[in-house]
Parts: sequence; C-alpha cells; structure tokens
Amino acid sequence: MISRRKMLHSGAGLLSLPLLSCESAFQAGVSDVRITEVELIPVRATYRTVWLVVRLHTNTGLSGIGEASDAFGYANTTVENADTMRAELAEYFPLIMNRSPLDIEHFRQQGRSRALTGLVSATAYSAIEQGLWDLAGQVLDVPTYQLFGGKVRDTLPVYANINRATSPRTPEGFAASAARAYNDGFRAMKAAPFDNFPVAGTATEITHHIERGVESTFAMREAVGPDVALMIDCHSFFSIPQAIAVAERLEPVNLTWYEEPVPPEFVDSTLSIKAGINQLMAGGEQLFGVAGFKQLIQRHAFDVIMPDVKHCGGLMELMQIAAIAADEDIMVAPHNPSGPVSTAASVQVCAGLANFNYLELQYGEVDWRINALMPAEIFVDGMIKVPNLPGFGIALNEGVIKEMSLPL
Repeated sequence: MISRRKMLHSGAGLLSLPLLSCESAFQAGVSDVRITEVELIPVRATYRTVWLVVRLHTNTGLSGIGEASDAFGYANTTVENADTMRAELAEYFPLIMNRSPLDIEHFRQQGRSRALTGLVSATAYSAIEQGLWDLAGQVLDVPTYQLFGGKVRDTLPVYANINRATSPRTPEGFAASAARAYNDGFRAMKAAPFDNFPVAGTATEITHHIERGVESTFAMREAVGPDVALMIDCHSFFSIPQAIAVAERLEPVNLTWYEEPVPPEFVDSTLSIKAGINQLMAGGEQLFGVAGFKQLIQRHAFDVIMPDVKHCGGLMELMQIAAIAADEDIMVAPHNPSGPVSTAASVQVCAGLANFNYLELQYGEVDWRINALMPAEIFVDGMIKVPNLPGFGIALNEGVIKEMSLPL
C-alpha cells in the first residue's frame, strides 16, 4: 500500500498540491490500478438528442467517464449508431486493457492512426482519452486540471446554444428562446437560424430561407438587447457569395462571431469569406488533432477556433491545439453542443487556457439535465464553476438518467 506522505515526497510535482479524498486508489496502491472494462451508456434526452457516455472501469472500483456524442450527425443517434460506437470502442480497448489509467500517452500514440480514419473513430478515441484523464485525477487525488498545470480561473463564461430548444423555428420562436436564456442569466448565446438550408433548392426557395434566417437573427438581437454576445452558426450551408451576402445583411446585429459558413477544411474558401466581411469568424468543430487545425491557425482563417473535446482527440490534444493558437493570438471557444459529461471534461481544460474565450452549453433541451450528474451541473449568471474534486469531479446520477431518459 502506498501512503499519501510517500506520494507527496516521491518527486511528482503534481502531487505537491492540496490533495482531496480518493481512498480506493490509495488503499489499492496507485501502481495497482488497472482498467478492466469499457462501457457505453446511451442516454436519450430528446427525440433528436442522445448523449453517448463512455465509462472506463477499474479493478479498484474507480471509474472514469467521457462522452462520444454527435459522431453520427446532429439529427439523431439510433440503436445501430450506438452499436457502431460500442464496436469502435472495443477496437481501442486492447490498448488500455489491464493497463494503468496513467498510461495516457501510450494510448494516445498507439491509437492515433486509427483515430485519423474518420469521425466515429476519432470520437471513440477522444472519449477514452477523456475517461483516462478523469481516472488519472482520481487516482492521484487531484482535479484533472492540476495535471495540465493548474487553473487560472475559478469560473468560466458559458454561452447558451439555443438552437435545439427553439420551436417553432421562426423569428418569434428564436426571439422567445433568446429571451428565456437571457432571463436564466446568460449574456452570450448562439443559434443556427439557417438550418435546413435548401442547398439544391430553387433561387426562390434559397432566398426565402435566407430571409427567414436573417429575420430570426434580428429578432434575437431585439429580444436580448445590444449588450449580449450573439453568435450565428451557418453549419457550412453557404457558397462563398452567399456567405458574404448574408454577413453583410447581418452587420447591424453586431455579431460576436460568424461561424462556419463553409466547411472549415476549405481553408481558401474560408479565407475568401473572411476577406469579404467585417465580422469575426469562428469554426473547427469536427476537426481532429493539431494537424487538423494547423493551416487554419497559421493562415489566420478564423479569429476563434472551436476544437471539440469529443472529436479533436481529447483533453491533451485540445490543450496542444490551444497552445499553437495562442502563439498566433487566436482565441479558443471549445465546441460543446453536447451532454453534461463533455461539458465537465471541457471545463478541466478551459480552466487553464491562456486564450480561452467561451464554453458552449446545449441550452434548454431538458430540465433534468442539471441532475444527470452528481454534483448537479449548475450555471450562475452564465458561468460554470471549476470544481475542486478529484478527476472531473463528477459521477453519473444513474437514478435520474434511468427515470428521465427516453428509450433509445
């Protein structure tokens, strides 16, 4: 058995910080903790939203969690999709089976080539990496952010993504959702009023859809006033001329950023749009790894980059992406229209980022979300507190999840 005193004097600088209680790991001995199982827990919150929670089990009873949602698109996740993710996790499991949860770099290096093969693989890889960091913090009895150098802030500003909570998807509907978020204390919010864009539609259909999206954006601004940060996600629906024309129409709204009017992989197209508009631009939500962001950052295609802890490779990769962005004076606002586990994982990284901007919250879908974790996920005045508990500082509230979630 290893004692706390022995650990404190073992030379590991990370452990010179105040330690909290994580008795099972210390009783077993840190070197004895081994990963024994990977579990996928699908949680259907609404008819279109499923949170895919990944849990790593150990021989000591400790478990670490991550999130693997949204690898199959944002419209829905089916039983078949969940089975596909479960199979993908099984492909990675031999890399961590019977290994210490502290062997994170081994997993990162050995699993990376598979993660590069597509979004599902990248998301499974990222979820396991999240779970390893949660476990690492628990095993060492420190919040995970301490393993990345500590925190520089106690609370994080959060913007409310009101898109999925908006019904009907009309100017009135978007205005009402924005007003609800405002009344709940949020002073930054985002929507995607151009969703369901008829890319192959007639000129009349396209014009009508653009008009409706523009009207909805102005309605949101009117509902919340001039001082709220308002972002618009275009979900890569536009051509270059359409993107520039829409941005010009939206200039009086004073957007905080204009997000992904074209796919971020099209760096030249993104730069053409950036040169033709006055708004700041943001994007990068499904890109993997430093390499996936490198051109965007080096060529300053975006003013704000949006790596997603579920897709970019996990916590360490998000830190590395943010570091190269900081060298170019580019801000980081992690993409996170997801469940509470992804939010908790993102908080651990954002707590220490020098160039952190905002963290995203999928706002207003289900009122029981805040109780899906223990402790509850709480936002006060549009801020989330950085926890001081070991690991991510959370556990699944399985009773609430079982009672409130819908059949997959």
